[in-house]
Amino acid sequence: MGQTLTIRIDRELADWLEGESTRTGISQGRIVRNELERAKKARGARPFMRLASVDRPKDLSKRKGFSRG
Repeated sequence: MGQTLTIRIDRELADWLEGESTRTGISQGRIVRNELERAKKARGARPFMRLASVDRPKDLSKRKGFSRG
């Protein structure tokens, strides 16, 4: 197949993963791979997000009525 990856997850996430696997009949590994693929596709589908929060807000202390005093 490919490369093996070992990760540590908290109990809550492990319980969710186990429950999803039992509910759907899909292996835990397949669920994780599907979610990783979905995240990979979503990153490329929203190129405009690279522009979010690029500018820093102006220093309000320089505006009239705002002081650091």
